[in-house]
Amino acid sequence: MTLPMSWDEWAQHDGTALAARVKNGDVTPRELAAQAAAGVAKVDTALSGVVELFDDVIADPASDGADLDGPFAGLPFLMKDLGPTMRGRLQEMGSLMMRGNRAPADTFLTAKMRKAGLNLIGRTTTPEFGVCSSAENPAVYVTRNPWNTDYTTCGSSAGSAAMVAAGVVPIAHATDGGGSIRIPAGVNGNIGLKVSRGVFSLSPHLSDLTGLVSIQGCQSRSVRDTAAFVDACRGPSPGEFMPFWSSPEPYTAVITRDPARLKIALSHQWGDYRATPHIAAELQKVGRFLEGLGHHVEHAQPSLDYGQAFAAQTTCYISNFAVVIGNMLTARSLERPPADLIEPINIRIWEHGRHTSFADRARMQAVFNTTSRGFGAFFEDWDIILTPITALPTPRIGTTEYLTISDNPSVLDWFGNLWRNFAFTPLANLCGIPAISLPLATNEHGLPLGIQAIARQANDGLLLQLAAQIERAIGGKWNDSQTPGVHVTRG
Repeated sequence: MTLPMSWDEWAQHDGTALAARVKNGDVTPRELAAQAAAGVAKVDTALSGVVELFDDVIADPASDGADLDGPFAGLPFLMKDLGPTMRGRLQEMGSLMMRGNRAPADTFLTAKMRKAGLNLIGRTTTPEFGVCSSAENPAVYVTRNPWNTDYTTCGSSAGSAAMVAAGVVPIAHATDGGGSIRIPAGVNGNIGLKVSRGVFSLSPHLSDLTGLVSIQGCQSRSVRDTAAFVDACRGPSPGEFMPFWSSPEPYTAVITRDPARLKIALSHQWGDYRATPHIAAELQKVGRFLEGLGHHVEHAQPSLDYGQAFAAQTTCYISNFAVVIGNMLTARSLERPPADLIEPINIRIWEHGRHTSFADRARMQAVFNTTSRGFGAFFEDWDIILTPITALPTPRIGTTEYLTISDNPSVLDWFGNLWRNFAFTPLANLCGIPAISLPLATNEHGLPLGIQAIARQANDGLLLQLAAQIERAIGGKWNDSQTPGVHVTRG
């Protein structure tokens, strides 16, 4: 079929604008789906960010439960191949062992997305079980950064980040257990919000207390799209055993007003982990820009035992993933992970974590508590902490020390190496506080560098409000109006 828009026109629309055009009768959800599918065909050979497209909902967006009268009006939307399930669809989690795994039902959040009018048209790449910082196992796929395909997208929301950055869709699903929304947003030039604990439901598989660090969300290119996604998809499923945050007014309304003058703390070193001089200078530059918007900005950081906090976070990941892998083995009547189907670091995580005791987890939780209290005390005096998203430049494809195909014999050393680069994102997961990555800087290689703003629990709206103020101040021109080398508008 003939596409409804030129690629230049398509790329100028965010999801909210495309939904408005559907509601005005200018374009149909089917035409939008066809254009998104054509966008995948145009760029994905170079990027390898999409696992599968669903031909049935591209041909008929109403055929699988999308409410075309919802706020997103049939907007095409890609789902990370991890987390929320889609009834009858494959979910393979970046793993050879999970090939052919088909979900029997929608999860609660999937149903919320459909009710919001999102047309779930396909699956995007993720590292195996979302464990590492890049969707990069040549036996499965290697997802590349659209700004420069010699570099990784990072992860774990790898394919979603690449497809949003390359202009295929304006918004896509992502998840974040330690930075997996914000890190790929940061290195691909997107907006990535990790909401507070108690905003999006993990029902029925987990709750926000059993999932603990894992959060759902999206990658987008406009603040209002992210705000609209949170407004439409937030809220508890029946039977949650913790309270969920609500907002007195929709975030789409909150972001139309500038925030009051904020106290913003800059920080580029957390414990032993320090940003490169170039990245620290980029943070400083953004701090000066925010001063120009009228905010108070100076260097400060929470008083924490950062070493203990990262050790507790490592315990959490290892023990959580060991249980995930153990459950998969039990379901297949296997005693240990098959070496030809599970990546080496994930096997070592299982070996290291499967005998974690209740006492080990209790010690971990005690550090979670003291760390959260430390951030809480800090936010009595400060509104926002501003950090870089990464401490080091984006890795090149094939940098195996960050990958679960690494031959590192020590899981603890492997995680320590991750923290050296991705130091600034995981503690927000540990504390359950909101954080957003905004495409405001560049790293040493000229690739996008996200700047992260973190706020106190349930202050998600303040982060979006600040992001919208910045967006207005730069005329909506994130990434200095540059587009990636691989993009739907090129070639």
